[in-house]
Amino acid sequence: MKQKIRRKDIKQKILLNVINSSIDSQEIERKKIASFLHDNVNSLLSSVGLHLNTFTAQNKIESEEIKKAKVILAEAHDLLRDISHDLVPSLLVRFGLIYALEDLCERNSNNSIDFAFSSKISTSKRYTEKFEMKIYFIVSELFSNIIKHSNATRAEIFLNENQNTFTIKIHDDGIGFNAKK
Repeated sequence: MKQKIRRKDIKQKILLNVINSSIDSQEIERKKIASFLHDNVNSLLSSVGLHLNTFTAQNKIESEEIKKAKVILAEAHDLLRDISHDLVPSLLVRFGLIYALEDLCERNSNNSIDFAFSSKISTSKRYTEKFEMKIYFIVSELFSNIIKHSNATRAEIFLNENQNTFTIKIHDDGIGFNAKK
């Protein structure tokens, strides 16, 4: 019986390690892609825009096609910045989890749903980058589920830390789900 329990514990530890490795790999890939998009592709788009502006100014060209091209270029630049930000939010990296979650609440709030944020944790508190990334993306996924499935008009997130225990409470006034299923 002890061996059976020990084997079960070992299997659970292995499964947990596989899950954590998978999450870690995803975070590494997110960072690589975000960095590539921001540092390489976005700088190329900026360079094209600069050359286009210089060319049109030097040659005094006013063309509808060039104006459209500039608008499309600016749109591509903005979309790339947004994708890069979604992959690895710069607010999270620069200022930490508390600021990033507060910003996530503000960005997800609209006429249909209000996300309220409260925290007993100091905004200057920083955790390991790995921990902050995992918590951020977990909360982001929960928010996405609330928006898609709950029909809620109000959601609240509350953060607390007490004796090295980090607590997140998320409530919404939505329709809920059948726990038996």
